[in-house]
Amino acid sequence: MTVVANTADDLWISGNLVSPDLDSVVYTLAGMIDREKWWGIEGDSFKTHEFLKSLGRRELLALGDLDRAVHIFRSDLLREGLSLSEATQSLCMALKVEERVVPMTDDPVSTLISTPEGEMDLQEFWVGRSGRPEVTGVRYRGIEEARPSPGFIAALERAAEEGEPVLIGPSNPVSSIGPILALRGVRDLLGCGEGEIPVVAVSPLVGGRPVSGPAAKFMQAWGYPVTDHAVAEILGCVDLMVVSPGSDYLGSSVRLNTVMKDEAESLRLAKEIVDILDGEVEKEAEAV
Repeated sequence: MTVVANTADDLWISGNLVSPDLDSVVYTLAGMIDREKWWGIEGDSFKTHEFLKSLGRRELLALGDLDRAVHIFRSDLLREGLSLSEATQSLCMALKVEERVVPMTDDPVSTLISTPEGEMDLQEFWVGRSGRPEVTGVRYRGIEEARPSPGFIAALERAAEEGEPVLIGPSNPVSSIGPILALRGVRDLLGCGEGEIPVVAVSPLVGGRPVSGPAAKFMQAWGYPVTDHAVAEILGCVDLMVVSPGSDYLGSSVRLNTVMKDEAESLRLAKEIVDILDGEVEKEAEAV
């Protein structure tokens, strides 16, 4: 399995690069993620963060001490000249993560949110302002120059050659999945419209609302209604949508309980989707 993580949420804090999506994936696969928050490291302390606050230093994100050690590990490798992909591989090896985790790109990309208060970084909007400002636009700074990471390209090429499916998780279609698909050449490698790679997407909506996060505001800022059909339109390369039982989505879809409140529910949904993916691959093989 190769997991490609969004890096358009990345930011530098107190001299170190924080990569929230990459870290959440790595921590989960390493069995060390905080299962209450589903970010950060379980049992972490925040002494450094609190002491920095007492010194008058503002940190946009509350970083745990063990979590900060990971950011130092990554940033030291970057300062030595390694790419983000290479630093991520080193981290996975150190934490004994067997699955391949790659950043979407080794180039800097930032999701910027336009509001009546001005344009701001995604983390400033969601964490610093608690997602309160009205959203009038969303764009990806640096996306035109950014290239998919070597591991990302290799995974897509392998999927095309072997007919392996690609799964798009139930994340914000604008700010979490959007930057990945917006990278130059990704949609071509996916074979959008040509069916070269089976693409299955899990909708982040349940009952017409996002389970969490600012997906509704971002979709509306792009002129879309908050519906599963709009999610599929934004993604643009979906062969099969996994939606909640009450969805009115009319396209090719499977209805499953997509609410994941704990690890058991996550594993249950994962197994159901794997069974669906296996079935889709078998059908493709029979068609050939």
